[in-house]
Amino acid sequence: MTLPIEIKNQQFLLHPLGGIFWEEKSLLLISDVHLGKVAHFRKFGAAVPRKALHKNYLLLDEIVEHFNPFQICFLGDLFHSSLNKEWELFENWVAKIPSEIILVSGNHDIISPHKFEQIGVPIFQELILENFLLTHHPEEREGLFTFCGHIHPAVRLQGFGRQKLRLPCFFKTNAQLILPAFGEFTGTHVLQPKKEDEVFAIVENEIVKV
Repeated sequence: MTLPIEIKNQQFLLHPLGGIFWEEKSLLLISDVHLGKVAHFRKFGAAVPRKALHKNYLLLDEIVEHFNPFQICFLGDLFHSSLNKEWELFENWVAKIPSEIILVSGNHDIISPHKFEQIGVPIFQELILENFLLTHHPEEREGLFTFCGHIHPAVRLQGFGRQKLRLPCFFKTNAQLILPAFGEFTGTHVLQPKKEDEVFAIVENEIVKV
């Protein structure tokens, strides 16, 4: 189910839901959940099923229960838009989670930091832990390995005949690893790997290195 990788002598587990668990820190990294996006689209008349509101929380529960992390770090775009009806669901979810939760701000995180701080979720522009940079936008910085999101990476695979598959993936270069979007109601962007890059595709409930 999970796939272990080593970066800078630290151990990480890739999970098919799109998160990364840093074993030495008991830290779960998740990016681009885009909570509130369903409510945002429904508000403007899009025919999105109401039950989709709860899907991301069920997936978050699943990955948190799997790792039982000491800390959860969201790498930006946690909440898609301004405050809407889904904020109360998020508040309730935070209240029941025993892990410490922190947010590295992304371009969609426009809700006042005070709202997050009131429920015990501090916000940072970036974090540096050991030799690792935690940020939202991809960035290469000398001496650091970056974990980031924003891109919603995917890879396109050619099957038999004209069959093509477009799969979300973890996209690793020598200097950074871009996490897939965790949210159910998000798109993807196909990246073209170079020879030295590593791509870990999410195929059903497995991680497959391609």
